[in-house]
Amino acid sequence: MDNPFQIITDAFAPDYQINLSIQGLDGSIMLTLSNSGRIVAKRMISAEQRNDPKRLKLLVQSIQFGIAIEQGHSAMAILEAMTSGDGLTPPPPQIKGQPRPSAGL
Repeated sequence: MDNPFQIITDAFAPDYQINLSIQGLDGSIMLTLSNSGRIVAKRMISAEQRNDPKRLKLLVQSIQFGIAIEQGHSAMAILEAMTSGDGLTPPPPQIKGQPRPSAGL
């Protein structure tokens, strides 16, 4: 099995600073993604999610989807990309002062 921490890092490192911290004795971790000092996403990851490759992939896609929606990308375009089997490319981080895109990825 691939290292789940590496999978998470590979998915988000190009655009975000990643902080993974242990949250409890049950093995849960907190994932915090930030950009330019601003928290973009924060998600609790259970040991079960972390150790199951399918669940981990879905978790990463869910976070990417949430970030894209928050940045104003088209939900339909994102869902089409996710269901076409091509996977979802994480949206680029939004830079303060730039307008949000109105549609598409």
